[in-house]
Amino acid sequence: MNISQIRTITVFVSDQDKAKDFYVDVLGFAVRTDLQAGDNRWLEVAPAESGTAIVLHRPFPGASAGSSSGVILSTADLDADVAAIRAAGGSVDGPEDLPWGRQATVKDPDGNAFVLSTASQAVSGK
Repeated sequence: MNISQIRTITVFVSDQDKAKDFYVDVLGFAVRTDLQAGDNRWLEVAPAESGTAIVLHRPFPGASAGSSSGVILSTADLDADVAAIRAAGGSVDGPEDLPWGRQATVKDPDGNAFVLSTASQAVSGK
């Protein structure tokens, strides 16, 4: 196999401009690509140091905005990030201490859920 990385993850959103504002202004992501091709817009955002980007896309036929969950975002300072997200108007559940580390959940305006996590030493192997 020659697969070397996950390049993008697609998250379906109902309003790409509103989603862009959330991911840039609340989560602090950078816009990597914002291209319009006819009725289609390819909008990629990512944390500054990440190799993987999130594509904020209108739902494909049969899909719906707000249906994504399970993506885990790593942070070195969960409490500071939770405070910053709340100060920017974002909603966060947690943080909470779990056997594998501390985590909190943040949702974008469509309800797509992301877990903010700091892994415990037992899980991360450090």
